[in-house]
Amino acid sequence: MGVIRKTKAVEVLLNEFNNSSTAISAKKLIAELDSTFNKTTIYRVLDKLEDDGILHSFLGKEGLKWYAKCNGCTASEHADLHPHFQCLSCGKVECLTVSVTLPKIPNKKIETSQLLLQGKCEACFV
Repeated sequence: MGVIRKTKAVEVLLNEFNNSSTAISAKKLIAELDSTFNKTTIYRVLDKLEDDGILHSFLGKEGLKWYAKCNGCTASEHADLHPHFQCLSCGKVECLTVSVTLPKIPNKKIETSQLLLQGKCEACFV
């Protein structure tokens, strides 16, 4: 979509992702930043950051939308095709660094895919 304007909302949201090693739900961002920005502003900035290839989103448990930092994406192409893992005990959601091969489907072009694996993380598994 273009160059990101460094507004206060963009700066604050980028800092949230730069300070996190896991994905963050839109619900959590709204709860944490509610006193600073309204919900519409947060969603608008998240959409813009996703359009610009800085973040990617996926649906987690109960249909919540989650966001995580992209790796090697651009505004014209999201190249971070990978599964995500959600812990059913503590709720942590993270990108997995395993490769996934999508099947070739005749007469179809896959542009996006979501794979969510659920179970118990290393901290909750013990």
